[in-house]
Amino acid sequence: MYWQVYLHKTVVSGEFMLINILRRAKKLIRDGETLFGSPALLFFMSRDIQKSDFETNPEILNTFAQLDDFDVMGAVKVWQNHPDKVLSILSRNLVDRNLHKVEIAKEPFSPDRILMEKELVRTQFQLNDEEINYFVYSEQLSNNAYSQVKQTINLLKKDGQTIDVSKASDNLNISALAQPVEKYCLCYPVIRH
Repeated sequence: MYWQVYLHKTVVSGEFMLINILRRAKKLIRDGETLFGSPALLFFMSRDIQKSDFETNPEILNTFAQLDDFDVMGAVKVWQNHPDKVLSILSRNLVDRNLHKVEIAKEPFSPDRILMEKELVRTQFQLNDEEINYFVYSEQLSNNAYSQVKQTINLLKKDGQTIDVSKASDNLNISALAQPVEKYCLCYPVIRH
């Protein structure tokens, strides 16, 4: 189910496109651009917040609790019309569900293959070396469904003892989920002629 739902090509494409939209927006904000966004979204877009900040500053957690998908997608809809070419194209494509093509393989994609896709997209959108990386990228995917080291699911037995769910029943094959499977993806826009 992990590969068919959570790491489905459509999910992977949309997630990485959104990540790159937010990365681009954050870069523009740091470069002094004024972007549309809710106060909670702009708070996080204009700062480098680390995990430790959440632990030491309750206001950061409160601000995070104010942030939801409406904040993000509302901003993305507005950013479709931003003068920055990268931000506007990515935002428009996400809103229109013109998602990037995703190829998944067991081995990493060759640098030559990645370069070939970059050159096609660079020509189509007239992008420079920095901009192209928002459109063409290769990532490693891993099914981190269950880690017996990092997290355990314990069951409470009738006698009061707890036992890891993977050891509780022969019917539960949780240990199979604990074996990470790594694959590689190559994402790029579909070139329209």
